[in-house]
Amino acid sequence: MLPAIVIEKPPRLIRAIRLLPVDATPDEAAILADELSGITAMVAEKFTNDRTAEGIGRALLLTVGGISLGLEHLIQTEEEGDLDALDILIGEGAEHAFQAGFRLIRELAALPEDSLVSEYDLDPIYAQRRLKELFVDICTADPGESWSGYERYLGQVRQRQEVQAVVKAAEWLRKHHYEGAVVDPDLNAEGVIAMAIIFAAEGGARITARTGQREFERFVKAVRKHNPDFEAGWAELMARVPPAHQPVIAARIATYRASCTVLQLIGTTATMKQLFAEMENYAGSELDPEYP
Repeated sequence: MLPAIVIEKPPRLIRAIRLLPVDATPDEAAILADELSGITAMVAEKFTNDRTAEGIGRALLLTVGGISLGLEHLIQTEEEGDLDALDILIGEGAEHAFQAGFRLIRELAALPEDSLVSEYDLDPIYAQRRLKELFVDICTADPGESWSGYERYLGQVRQRQEVQAVVKAAEWLRKHHYEGAVVDPDLNAEGVIAMAIIFAAEGGARITARTGQREFERFVKAVRKHNPDFEAGWAELMARVPPAHQPVIAARIATYRASCTVLQLIGTTATMKQLFAEMENYAGSELDPEYP
């Protein structure tokens, strides 16, 4: 068996610094060194214990990663990435690169991590803690080791944007709930979407974003009595949903078309208690149990 090929990929800042002896003047190198020292001191003060050697050491790792993240975002081409990074460091300054990297982390922290949103997520203190944790997680970069922070950042952006699309679709459904907008800081986004899709099977283009046991029982009786065309009901729902939210709703419809146990059991002899329990699995806290 051939040995695995390991490709060394140090942080972009380190790769750019290696070019200093050839592509920068001594004065430019000295200015960059001073700037890096200042950024490290600032990071130590704001994000670590700047009164200990360990704190300064951690600040150095965060400085390397923060600047490298910004450089990865700012470079024009991967082929000339190291030279582009050095040009940015010399021309714009390390502070410019660090601020670009930190801005990426701040924007990432503002995206929802989970489709379960609570009032706690909106708390400023929690938001600051989440920002710091993301900064430490992504931007800790050992100068002597390979670093994958930028790739992990891009992966988290994609993941959180998908979650954000789900949350935004659920918020729209709540706003257009047939009884009036649902105003509640706690949001089970997947539950809202499931609720709307399952109830849309009845037809009539009415949007149900939250309901209770009485309304659910009415829905079950109506479907059992009239045997509506589920596809027609979903088409009516999709016609009301803005284009921005249609991909999320369409994907969930495809899932529920194939495997929604509520809709599969509704035409059987399953009891209301059984159906309600199944509905709770989909809607969660968006379904209110009104009976003891």
